[in-house]
Amino acid sequence: MLALVAAIGLAVAVNQCSGKPILFLRWSFLRAVFGVRHMGATWQVGDGREQALAEYVCTNARRNDVGDVIRVIDDFCYHKSFLINVGDEKGQILDRAVTTANPHRLLELGTYCGYSALRIARTMPSDATLYSIEFSSANAVVARRIWDHAGIGDRIVGIVGTLGDDGATLSKLRDEFGFACSALDFVFLDHDKAEYLRDLQRIVDQGWLHQGSIVVADNVKRPGAPEYRAFMRSQEGLTWHTQEHQTHLEYQKIVKDVVFESTYIDRNESTTR
Repeated sequence: MLALVAAIGLAVAVNQCSGKPILFLRWSFLRAVFGVRHMGATWQVGDGREQALAEYVCTNARRNDVGDVIRVIDDFCYHKSFLINVGDEKGQILDRAVTTANPHRLLELGTYCGYSALRIARTMPSDATLYSIEFSSANAVVARRIWDHAGIGDRIVGIVGTLGDDGATLSKLRDEFGFACSALDFVFLDHDKAEYLRDLQRIVDQGWLHQGSIVVADNVKRPGAPEYRAFMRSQEGLTWHTQEHQTHLEYQKIVKDVVFESTYIDRNESTTR
């Protein structure tokens, strides 16, 4: 057993010194795996890496350059500490979906450290606004610092909350930020996978979507959102049309993942046309 532990330790140490280390042999990844219970409760790994990311960005990325901030975050995740951002590969799927939607009002569930919001803000029209909801107030602080450094903080409204908080956040979106019938063009789901379907239904029940609204869902395969996946497949051609993008879990090329890009079919709107 001691020999096995020593061998694993040596493999990790050698891997850390490589130019682009294998994800599964990095201390930061192993620490995240062992800290999954802490992550489930706080949405932080528990070793300060989220705050370290903000420091790294402010030190190494050019101010008011969103592309450079994204580059620096990817560099941090590859070479410093693994983070559960959507990542560079799946981020390109997100970029293309935003371009397709050409949205003006967008909603993100699951800010984390603000990486996906950076990609969305870089791609969305100049007069668009992204509303990003995050459960953890500590993560929201990290994200705001990074957005402001990137120079796009005025285009993103950060909200601490969750759509499942007995209507408090839904009311805030409606009453304070003007969410109204058919006003929402784009939604990105990257929070608690078990809440994907329930939160989507809450949005639909509010009447905020319209014919052609796009919803992108990350991690449908890993760690998985089986209820959401089954629902979208059952509604194919009825209330949704979904593209299933085959890709990989963030910051590696071994474990596969799937991103769903779903376009809303408003049957009422379609009937009246």
